[in-house]
Amino acid sequence: MSELTFEQMLEESFKTIHNGEVVDGTVIDVKPDEIILNIGYKADGIITRSEYTNESGLDLTTVVSVGDTMTVKVLKVNDGEGQVLLTYKRLAAEKGNERLKEAFENKEVLKATVTQILGGGLSVVVDEARVFIPASLVSDTYEKDLSKYQDQEIEFVISEFNPRRNRIIGDRRQLLVAEKAEKQKELFAKLKVGDTVEGTVKNVTDFGAFIDLGGVDGLLHISEMSWGRVENPKKVFTVGETLKVLVKDIRDTKIALSLKFPETNPWANAAEDYAVGKEVTGKVARMTDFGAFVELAPGVDALLHVSQISRAHVEKPSDVLSVGQEITAKVVDLNEAEKKISLSMKALENAEVQAAEAPVEE
Repeated sequence: MSELTFEQMLEESFKTIHNGEVVDGTVIDVKPDEIILNIGYKADGIITRSEYTNESGLDLTTVVSVGDTMTVKVLKVNDGEGQVLLTYKRLAAEKGNERLKEAFENKEVLKATVTQILGGGLSVVVDEARVFIPASLVSDTYEKDLSKYQDQEIEFVISEFNPRRNRIIGDRRQLLVAEKAEKQKELFAKLKVGDTVEGTVKNVTDFGAFIDLGGVDGLLHISEMSWGRVENPKKVFTVGETLKVLVKDIRDTKIALSLKFPETNPWANAAEDYAVGKEVTGKVARMTDFGAFVELAPGVDALLHVSQISRAHVEKPSDVLSVGQEITAKVVDLNEAEKKISLSMKALENAEVQAAEAPVEE
């Protein structure tokens, strides 16, 4: 029986390893771009930066120290230079895939930080396993710019799990939809016509503004924005602005809102403010061939008929009046039920003439 040489005995004292095997090792040296491990084999194992993490430029000396123990996977027993090429990232990703598979089967809600903004969505990492969230599944509304999600922690569920085809899809949208549905249910249970609620301007259009009441949107129509006239809602409201609004009507899931609060109704004291015979001042708001409409207060317009503009003959209002001009006239008729007021400038002229022609007492 031949005796073994020292080198042969030393070699036999080391374990044998194979590609794909999972082994434990102790860190014996760390450089910014690689980690050296003693894995109990005749050659040391090496983990390059790219096999440790997906994060480019990471200084490995900041995350691993000499003496640390690590569980890794063998990529190549001999990398061509007598060293064993190891991977930490891929083993972690495999474990991460198991975690994601479990979450997929249990419909578990996961939480992770967005690591990358891609052209078609977001990328997050769960235990070194990548999950892609398409743009259409990021939100319950269309979002053109996804950059605001960079480095943000978000919640999602796994809607598709197929690691063989490298398709692990996350879905944030269904969580938002479910959350909104729950908020709608709670809000509609307590909301009633006549309530004053606080909301945030979500969108402004030519015909009105959509107000977020806390998971439910209500429409503030242009006709309900003021007792007066609003020509362009976009000049009155800005997105993000907070408003107190009145719930005017609720039909199914549609809510009509108003800023015409009863206590601010300009017609509330019309009988006193615009009594027949009273002298009032207002601005010409618009004109027609038969007369001019004078704004006495926001939401209160009165008609100054062409025949009541002057004692002299007036062919059309625009011959003697202009929009924005301030005039003084006498109230000659008030119809509160129909919200109609008639004015006369001629009546004031007549009064002045009568006063001038009145005999002077000795």
